[in-house]
Amino acid sequence: MPAPAINPLRGIFLKVISVVLFVIMQTCIKAAGQDIPAGQITFFRSAFALVPIMGYLAWRAQLKGAFHTDSFSGHLKRGFFGILAMICGFYGLVHMPMPDAIALGYSSPLIAVALAAIILKESVRFYRWTAVGIGMVGVVIISWPKLSMFGSGGMGSEQALGAIAVIAGAFLGGLAMIQTRQLVHTEKTTTIVLYFSLTAAVFSMASIPFGWILLSPSQAIFLICSGFCGGVAQIFLTESYRQADVSTVAPFEYSSIILGIVIAYGLFGEEPTRATLIGTAITVSAGIFIIYREHQLGLERKAARKASPPGAGA
Repeated sequence: MPAPAINPLRGIFLKVISVVLFVIMQTCIKAAGQDIPAGQITFFRSAFALVPIMGYLAWRAQLKGAFHTDSFSGHLKRGFFGILAMICGFYGLVHMPMPDAIALGYSSPLIAVALAAIILKESVRFYRWTAVGIGMVGVVIISWPKLSMFGSGGMGSEQALGAIAVIAGAFLGGLAMIQTRQLVHTEKTTTIVLYFSLTAAVFSMASIPFGWILLSPSQAIFLICSGFCGGVAQIFLTESYRQADVSTVAPFEYSSIILGIVIAYGLFGEEPTRATLIGTAITVSAGIFIIYREHQLGLERKAARKASPPGAGA
């Protein structure tokens, strides 16, 4: 089968659409209210994402093949870390300003770099370690005003717990990324996407004994919409990586902070603080540098392979 044609502009367009849909998903979750348990939110987000994902795979005649896996245990581990990351992230999203929650979530790729060095024994050089360190300074700048309110009671304590939850979710998300990097060696992208939503939906049901609530019609609609938006966003995200290199489209992930600030101010009256803006700028810059560095290393590896004589290393 010939490789799909590369179309960078189309890839960027699809990536931006996925970002918009993910922010709409977050907006729906926040609009549903603070009294909904994070595990219940995660179930709706995962279960209803399966509808567009499975429909898309059926349309491409890939649904049957997507269920075939050589690493079911790997998908379970990826789902376990992913579900915990979502629970923490959604808790933080509904208990702190939306721009702050989005910005703190940007630390997950930075954490993944460190975890890749520790767990996968990947070679991480000085430049990327420096970028990780600088990015984490940005995380501290964003989170410190919230963490300093811990124990103050009321909204202050809620925001402090929300910040802790989002940072914990970023760490767990980093572990999920590491597991995904191991899965891609044997599994198709469609299989990884499908099994993640399946396992997340099942695992999130384990939170029922911790007190799910009876949803109002509006809350149910918001959560169902969040699931659909998340599923469609995942489809557009996957398609964007078919159309262009990761290094081309990945930086556009950071456009979510702009959209998040606009929506948070317009719908929830949340204004980003100076600390949030400064910390976000630092974290985003570090993330973009890491993406650029990965791209440069990829070009170096490709050039080295071309320069190697046939049969070398066999």
